[in-house]
Amino acid sequence: MGLDCHDTGIITVAQQLREGGFEVIYLGLHNSADQVAKAALEEDADLIGVSFLSGQHITQVRKLFDSLRTRKLEIPVVCGGVIPDDDAGELLGMGVREVIRPGALTEDVLAGVRRALA
Repeated sequence: MGLDCHDTGIITVAQQLREGGFEVIYLGLHNSADQVAKAALEEDADLIGVSFLSGQHITQVRKLFDSLRTRKLEIPVVCGGVIPDDDAGELLGMGVREVIRPGALTEDVLAGVRRALA
């Protein structure tokens, strides 16, 4: 979301999730929070995953939750990327279900998504 143009990690995680039995719809780069919420509604998404390396995670996730509330959607959100410990706590406090950190093993990613869906 936003201006983040680093997608190698999210593409790798998307493949891990597909191999783990999940259907994944990757929206590509530079989506707004409204575009993500709209796609989640249209696709009847069970979960939204976003990844950040740009430092925009707090601002963009706040916008995403606002967009979801506007649409009256209650869809779990998982964040990944380079997120400092303090910010991870803030994201969880905002309602993010899981924060997946760099270096997470495939089984940790899959377990985090399953916890977020539970």
